[in-house]
Formats: sequence, C-alpha cells, structure tokens
Amino acid sequence: MDEHTSTYQPKSAFERWLDARLPIVRFSADLMEFPTPRNLNYWWTFGAILAFCLAVQIVTGVVLAMHYDASGAGAFLSVQRSIMRDVNYGWLVRSIHANGASMFFLAVYIHIARGMYYGSYKAPREVLWLLGCVIYILMMATAFMGYVLPWGQMSFWGAKVITSLLGAFPVIGDPITKLLWGGFAVDSPTLNRFFSLHYLLPFIIAAVVGLHIWALHVPGNNNPTGVNVKSKTDTVPFHPYYTVKDLFAVSVFMIVFALFIFYLPDAFEKVDNNVEANPLVTPAHIVPEWYLLPFYAILRAIPDKLTGVLALAAALGSLFALPWIDTSKVRSKRYRPMARNYWLVWVLAVLVLGWCGSQEPDGHVFPGGAGPVFIDYGINTVTWLSRIAAIYYFVWFWAITPLLGFFEKTLPVPDSLATPVLSHPATVPAGAAAAPQTKG
Repeated sequence: MDEHTSTYQPKSAFERWLDARLPIVRFSADLMEFPTPRNLNYWWTFGAILAFCLAVQIVTGVVLAMHYDASGAGAFLSVQRSIMRDVNYGWLVRSIHANGASMFFLAVYIHIARGMYYGSYKAPREVLWLLGCVIYILMMATAFMGYVLPWGQMSFWGAKVITSLLGAFPVIGDPITKLLWGGFAVDSPTLNRFFSLHYLLPFIIAAVVGLHIWALHVPGNNNPTGVNVKSKTDTVPFHPYYTVKDLFAVSVFMIVFALFIFYLPDAFEKVDNNVEANPLVTPAHIVPEWYLLPFYAILRAIPDKLTGVLALAAALGSLFALPWIDTSKVRSKRYRPMARNYWLVWVLAVLVLGWCGSQEPDGHVFPGGAGPVFIDYGINTVTWLSRIAAIYYFVWFWAITPLLGFFEKTLPVPDSLATPVLSHPATVPAGAAAAPQTKG
C-alpha cells in the first residue's frame, strides 16, 4: 500500500487551532479518505459488524450493571425479577445483551474464517492477526464470566467445572483457583470477581480493537486476490464506497439480530439456567455456550485432565502461530485449490467438534411425552469422533499447512488488482494463450 498523504485542510479558525493541538478532525478525515483495495467483497464488512456488536455489548452491559446485584443471595433475583420485570424495558436490554454475545461470536468466527481463507495473516499483517487473536481470547474470557452472572444452575456449575481445570497445573493450580474463587468453593466472592472482570474486559477489548485498526492502516487491507496494491488505480477512498457497503451489511445484520431479540430471545439459553444455583444439585449435562463447544470437545476428548487443558491451550495457541506455520508465498486460497480443500475439511472438523461438545459422551437425551428419551450412539462414539476431529484440527495446523507451501501447485495469480485472471477456460478470448500454472 502506497503511503497515504493527508489532504485535509482546516477550513475555520477553530479547526486550525484544534488541528495544531489535537488533530482529531484530520485523523477522522484521513480514515475516510484512506485508500482501500477496490475489489473487497462483503466478507470484509464483518469488521464494521464487529465494531457495532462491541458498542452494543458495552452500552447494554453498562445499563444492566446499574440494576445487577453481584451477590450469591441476590444475583438470580436481580436478573429474573428486577431486570426482566421491574426495570422499564429491562427485558429488552437483557435480550439484546444476551443474544448480542452470540451474534458477536458468530460475526467474529466469520471474520476469522475470512482472514484464514484469504491469507490476511501473512506478512506484513502478522501483528494485525496477533491482535485479532488477543481480542478473541479476551472475548472468550468475557463471555465465560458473563455467563456466570445470572447465577442459574448452568452458570454455577459451569464456573465450578471450568475454574477447577486450573487445579490440573501442579504447584500453581490450586492457589490460582482459590484466588479466582475468593475462598475454597464457588460462591459470592467468585461472583464479585467475575462481575468486576466482566465489566472491565470489554473496555480492554475496545483498546485492543483500536490497536487492531491502527495495525490495519499501516500495511492496508488485504483483498480477495491477496495481491499487494501497486497503484492508485487499484484503490478507492474508504468513504463513500465502503462506508455505504458497511452500513448496508450492518443493517442486514441488525435485521437478523432483531429476529432473535423479539422472536427467539431464549434460543441460546439453557433451560437449567432459569433455576437458581444450587451447589447440592448437579445438572444432568453441563455444557458451555455454543461458541465454546469445539474447545470443550477437545478438552473432554482427552481422559487426562492436565493433558486436556494443555490441548485446549494448544488449540488456541495454534491460531497465534498460523502466520509462521503457513509457508506458501500465495496468500489467497482462491489460487490454492489443495489448500482450500484441506481448509474446508478443517472447518468441517471444527463443526464436528462443536456438535460433539453439545452431546453427552455416549448419547443424547431428548424430551419425550412420557419422559426423557435417551438415544445411545454406541460405546464412546462421541468421544472417539471428538478425538478424530481434534487430531485433524492439529494436523492441519502443524503438518498439512506447512507442507503444502512446498509441494502445492497454485493457479495463476494476477500481477495487480487491475489485471484479471480468467478462471474458466471457456471465457479465454480467441487467440489468447492460457496462463501457465506457477508454483507458490
């Protein structure tokens, strides 16, 4: 991306005075004029959708915090009675916040998948990718702590199970667990700690998002071809071309969001979480929210507790290492058919892990007219399916991806965004020779 020179000129005496001391108007104008690749598709609009989701979560979270009682005795009632019934439009604010978490993760998974498919993690955008991974980890921590706050049965036992995993680490595990608990068991002090951290972390996420946007504007946007921008003819100003596109995408996303808020407000909520936490009664099936299920399946697939926790950490750490694992010189999988196929199998493996994480280890309980009906999948079927999918998850990162860079035959890559590469032989003009394949 060519260096962008600011064309902003202060028009009034006040603007000139402010620009000499705090060039915030110049900064905003530069963002709007920022040269952006002209071929970005709608997969690139999820950055704006995520910014919208973060703003919604922060605003609704602040409102909910005004009415929440962070104590073991009052947390459940403050949510189920005060917020849902007594506070004006409290039910709406809570529905937006609760479903907003799922919408946030849905958008971030699409955003990550787009970055993986088009090679947006490759040089010179490694720091941009790493900051995105940090945001993802912070989101997971924030979501987990927020899930505990309603203090229902699933909230309480989810907190107990997940925090107990830290005890698997020798020497330091027990002290860290007791520090999080604020005692020797999950109770009111635990709830206070999680409420404080859940309130704080979104603002930390917002700060890292600022760094993420800064890191984006240094090398500039990647694009579907993965080819570097080489001239001004390859770019258009961010405004109005992409601001309008982003606004349209956010509007469509808001319609989907509204469908869940008003018609399916409890679609992602566990029934057990509408029962107040009881440390003496264990739910039949303890599961996290859907966006954490693949990692829960990896954790549960390994019988040894410490090894499972390390595998969970490695699953997340592999995302951080991706810029250096991928050895191919071609960014976009649009021109890497073998890499695209292996990656699609990896996506399928993640979906399988998500399904396995939602199931009982050996079957599933369905509600029936005469009582619950248990469907048996066979001995350890779910466990072994989780293990197979988890093995492919890691093999794709640490074996397939680095080796493909040496052996894969790539399709012709355009020299610039202005140079089309015809993907279908039937569309090649008469007398034109087909471009030879090149090795990435």
